[in-house]
Amino acid sequence: MIPPLKPGARLLQPNGPVIETERLLLRQWRGDDVAPNTAMLADPGTARFITVDGKPVTSELNGWRNAAIMAGHWVLHGVGMFVVEEKSSGKFVGRVGPWFPPGWPGFEVGWGIATEFRGKGFAVEAARASIDWAFGTFDIDRIIHCIDRENTASQGVARRLGASKDGEFDLFGHVADVWVTHRNTWKGQSAKIERAGDLH
Repeated sequence: MIPPLKPGARLLQPNGPVIETERLLLRQWRGDDVAPNTAMLADPGTARFITVDGKPVTSELNGWRNAAIMAGHWVLHGVGMFVVEEKSSGKFVGRVGPWFPPGWPGFEVGWGIATEFRGKGFAVEAARASIDWAFGTFDIDRIIHCIDRENTASQGVARRLGASKDGEFDLFGHVADVWVTHRNTWKGQSAKIERAGDLH
């Protein structure tokens, strides 16, 4: 997609934090994340809850646009959803982390995990690390999680994080519950956080 660079030429690359948990790396977006992110969103069960229209992403262009939005959140705001990578395999697990577009009801940590990686506790592990990082970085007392009322799997993740329901939100034309994690009751986990250039 991008032409080769001339000798000695360099392009600016995001240098955000990398969070390392027991099994996962949470890192910035790269070009090779577009295809697995698109594949994740092509699954109807996944798309139902995390695409704007609730429909699977079926074209390469729309998959690229989605990844560009995720990566662009970092560029515009210095924060955004991390790509979650399984350390043992290097595979794309999903995307988890902060999300606060215009009109959102609060500073969110959200999650989306590819089908093949569900049922392993990865959403909880990555979300916990993201919440730790967010509370350690931002002067906020609460973090929200917008969850569709029919998304029982995400409700289970929220419960395991210790979040509780606290209101409703019009999520792309239908009602979703707003779950809240409070700083004063948060019990985090130890995660290693480094700058991208510092990891070996």
